[in-house]
Amino acid sequence: MNPRAGTTGTPHTLAFVESPVQLLNVLEWAHAHGLGGPERTGAGFTLVVLSPMDPMTRGQLRRMAELAREDGHEVRWEEARGGTAAPFRTIGGLSRLLRAAERVVMGDPFSRYVQLLLTITRARDLVVVDDGTATMEFVAQLARGERLVRWHRKGGRPGPRDLVFAPVSSSARRRLTPGDGRRVEIFSSMPIEEAPEGVTITQNAFAWTRSRFGPPRVAKGADLVGTSLVETGVVDADRYVSAVGALARAHGATRYFAHRRESTDKLHRLARETGLEIVRPELPLELIARRGPIGRTILSFPSTVVHTLPLALAGTDVRVAVCDIDPGWLTENASPRAQGFLSGVTGTARDVTRVSAASPQ
Repeated sequence: MNPRAGTTGTPHTLAFVESPVQLLNVLEWAHAHGLGGPERTGAGFTLVVLSPMDPMTRGQLRRMAELAREDGHEVRWEEARGGTAAPFRTIGGLSRLLRAAERVVMGDPFSRYVQLLLTITRARDLVVVDDGTATMEFVAQLARGERLVRWHRKGGRPGPRDLVFAPVSSSARRRLTPGDGRRVEIFSSMPIEEAPEGVTITQNAFAWTRSRFGPPRVAKGADLVGTSLVETGVVDADRYVSAVGALARAHGATRYFAHRRESTDKLHRLARETGLEIVRPELPLELIARRGPIGRTILSFPSTVVHTLPLALAGTDVRVAVCDIDPGWLTENASPRAQGFLSGVTGTARDVTRVSAASPQ
């Protein structure tokens, strides 16, 4: 892939993504706004991938970038984290495009990289697309005028790096607050109940995904969706493995679709102790499920997919079921907000079935 592909011309809209799900939702946003398609190639829209170092994420991003190009979009791949000089090189190379852009689309307003880029752009139109359930927390924090902090971060005083970066984070929050000619749009499939005044909420119905793929072949049995709650320090690993095994036995699940951030050691343990086939998807699960084959029941813990899969699989016979996180599964280092947030993710999900796992010992 040419790292500088798609840099010709001055784009009216500049989009920044750091994960496969963000890129998928930018494609959904572009489709909803009439951008993309072979007949609109080069129509003032450039998608910038701020590539992470994680191999699994990079692989999914490359596949998503191929889909974006097939849909007529310009894609610029940035090795944004390849060494200490990479951020300076990336930001320097993007400065002209940032200053010229009339609209900036971003997938993760909590990202320090994105917050830094927001201090450079003069764009008056800002768009936030889903980066999973974190969008719900972002909108709530913006409405309350709070500093932008990811929900799973432990409460308490900010660390030294937080204090150093605080002016940039505060500036980003101000830029993401509508007013003084600034327009802010949230493009989301999440339930948003606390939107700030002046923010436009646009529903992401996964129309691009449904028009591009499927309908899938629906197989018998169940599939289970993995989560990175262990890796983020929220859920105890032993309790998680026990809960996965209980769910698999209760519902006849045979496959486990791993989250891209799940550790290899944990996945090996899951395969050994539960007998599940571990699948590492090459694309976001919404696309994998839509392409099929997929189980008639998809089991998940509280996560983004309990909101997105019912939309992506609309019109099929697939049932999405969610299992709550028992408070006893949380680690002592879990944020005080973790249980309430995870319960909210489950409680606000539409068109899903609630199931339970035997409380693991």
